[in-house]
Amino acid sequence: MTTDYRNVLSQLADLLETRLPANGGDPQTSYSARLLANAPDAFLKKIGEEACELVMAAKDNTPDRIVSETADLWFHCLVALTHYQIRPETVLAELARRQGLSGLEEKAQRSKD
Repeated sequence: MTTDYRNVLSQLADLLETRLPANGGDPQTSYSARLLANAPDAFLKKIGEEACELVMAAKDNTPDRIVSETADLWFHCLVALTHYQIRPETVLAELARRQGLSGLEEKAQRSKD
C-alpha cells in the first residue's frame, strides 16, 4: 500500500486550525494549541530551535536526523502560518510561481519590490 502525500500539508493545516484558541484549542491537552495560545513567541522560538537542529544534522551528515529535523521545522512553520491565517497552499503557489526562474533572477525581482 502506498501513501498519498499530496495533501499532507493541507490536512495538517486543517487540523491546526482546530487548535486555535478561537476554535476551542485546549493548551492543556494539545501541544499545537499551547504553541498557538502563546503565539507568536512560542512558535517563533521553536522555529529557531528546529532550524538550528536541522543545520547541525546536515553538518553531521545524518540523513535520518535531517529528515526528522526538517519535519519538525516544517511543522512549526505550519503553526506560524496557521497563526497568521495563511494556508500552506499559498506558500506552495509561491514556490510554483518561482519554478523555472533562476535563483539569482528571483532574488533580483524581490529586491525591486
